Amino acid sequence: MRLVQVLVPVGERELVIDALEREGTAFAVTEEVGPGGFEAIVSVPVPPNGVEPLLERLREAGLDEDSYTVVLSAETVVSRQAEQLRRQFSGTRISREELQARARELAPERSTYLALLVLSTVIATAGLLLNSAATIIGAMVVAPLMGPALAASVGVVVDDDELAARGVRFQAVGLLLVVVTAALIGISLRGTVLLPPGFDITTVPEIHERTTPGVLSLFLALGSGAAGVVSLTRNVGSVLVGVAIAVALVPPAATVGLGVAWGHPLVVVTAGTLVLVNLLSINLTALLILWLSGYRPQHVAGTDRALEALRSRVTVLVVAIAVLSLVLAGVTYGTYQSAAVEHDVSSELEAMSDDPLFEDLRFHEVAVEYEPVDVYLGTRPDVTVLVERPPGADEPPELVEIVRERLQSATGTDPRVTVELVDSQRSA
Repeated sequence: MRLVQVLVPVGERELVIDALEREGTAFAVTEEVGPGGFEAIVSVPVPPNGVEPLLERLREAGLDEDSYTVVLSAETVVSRQAEQLRRQFSGTRISREELQARARELAPERSTYLALLVLSTVIATAGLLLNSAATIIGAMVVAPLMGPALAASVGVVVDDDELAARGVRFQAVGLLLVVVTAALIGISLRGTVLLPPGFDITTVPEIHERTTPGVLSLFLALGSGAAGVVSLTRNVGSVLVGVAIAVALVPPAATVGLGVAWGHPLVVVTAGTLVLVNLLSINLTALLILWLSGYRPQHVAGTDRALEALRSRVTVLVVAIAVLSLVLAGVTYGTYQSAAVEHDVSSELEAMSDDPLFEDLRFHEVAVEYEPVDVYLGTRPDVTVLVERPPGADEPPELVEIVRERLQSATGTDPRVTVELVDSQRSA
């Protein structure tokens, strides 16, 4: 429940009371004797979804903007009329005014925002280098990215240019700060005793995950943006939703910074694409869901401006996401092809182990070096095969060529094959 309190200017008491009586809403009037030009305080209990209709009625009645309207959240309401009030107002969303206030609160002051973002980046970068998913998730609790992402969308749909610009600015500056911070951390740690000699960031699974993004990565961003709007408009689970939004943005942005530190252009491009796609997708879903939820500017003239701004932003976002998704589709295809080659190699070696042609020989896959980028560069797969044979047994002539031809036929590629022969005995 909400308690709406209106400080009524001198001369407007009767029009406020008449408007509330026509609405059929319970209210209480308290005389105001202090300075400031107010003659009464009107208190009205309403459900969250009833705040916006109530304020609209008061504005239509002629209550000017010299009044103060305060919306308080009531923890507990003890009254038989509370249920009747809930039935009177349909829907579950909060008022436009409360939405704007929450969006501003979720986007903290600049110094606080930047400080929290640097701290979360330090933790997330450490988690990436340590290959610790738990550490990365912990860093996301600190990251304050939910507020700017939603503030930008709220500002557009309610025609608040200042709020929209602040949200966009905070997102751009914040992600750039994440990249720079992660790059500085990577540069300072590279070649030190804190990392193994010859440490390669592309071999770390948590980093590799951000450098091989697929089309399915879109679902995380789209779902996070939608969940963010739901949590904002219904005041539920904002912390957990903020974690989901931060997961979609901070770790890949930190990966971009590490790619800069280690001089890996491919890491920068792939992880950077993931960051941009996630950022744009979160903003797109937030814009659309807020508009479809019925949020509009206070004045009719602002509605036309908001609709025009919405159309232009949605168009730009959709086009940008479509273009960037081509990169994701390419990575998805390359990942599928490299995985298919590895699967076909493993299956063919199992079949060769059961083939009577090779008698007591047993074939095992040791390594298949074939990355998604190799699919487009035309690089041949490098396959290392371990062959077990009984002690003293002779392998077939030109065994390497036989294995290569079998794997070539199975995978549809022209692999470079290395065969390692091992004498082995197995107990009965």
